[in-house]
Amino acid sequence: MRLQGKVALITGGAAGIGKATAERFIAEGAKVSICDVAEEAGKETAKALGPQASFYKVNVTDRKAVQAWVDDVAAKFGRIDILVNNAGILRDSQLVKWKDGAVVGQMAEADFDLVIAVNLKGTFNCTQAVVPYMIRQGGGVILNAASVVGLDGNFGQTNYVASKAGIIGMTKVWARELGRYNIRVNAVAPGFIATDILKSMPEKILEAMKARTPLGRLGQPHEVANVYLFLASEEASFITGAVLRVDGGIVVGT
Repeated sequence: MRLQGKVALITGGAAGIGKATAERFIAEGAKVSICDVAEEAGKETAKALGPQASFYKVNVTDRKAVQAWVDDVAAKFGRIDILVNNAGILRDSQLVKWKDGAVVGQMAEADFDLVIAVNLKGTFNCTQAVVPYMIRQGGGVILNAASVVGLDGNFGQTNYVASKAGIIGMTKVWARELGRYNIRVNAVAPGFIATDILKSMPEKILEAMKARTPLGRLGQPHEVANVYLFLASEEASFITGAVLRVDGGIVVGT
């Protein structure tokens, strides 16, 4: 029961890694509030997680909605110990697609803006809302979902890579700024993880992902959740500003 009595917030908690992290945290004694834009899936997940879980429909790009969620959870439990900034989206496209001497496609500005808004600005919004509570109570843990592509880059993911690289940068800044308040800030950088989004891809692409991973398989959501658990617990009490890869050894692009 490494998180006994702790209160955790998890964004994008309706499915995938967020859901697996909520399950793991509850199993270790935490009270967990998940948020997501997928209302039905979020309600079903909270119900399945049991009485220690709650769900709020929140779009992390909406600062007022984020603040209302954080304030409500803090009022209910008197504290917020852990924030997992897990919410994220993909809108993949090449920067410029060139064929036969002409531009035949390019990444839409709207897709760039949306991915930055959800992945990067959403992480900023949630962290800024939570930090005052953590400072007042004498400490806390902030965990950010980065990605191996934020470290290595990846073809066709200008927007996503920019957002994840930005998250890594913010993690390092916040570790410096918030360490004096006993707030630890770390990032986790998953590789190819078998979430619903990934599993919906063609088998040929999935096999290529496995072939490029030295361990020869996709990761499972619970394997990322286990790392979040470690970083949230006192076992990681002297770790801050770190970016921990959970990727089966892959180096994207090789």
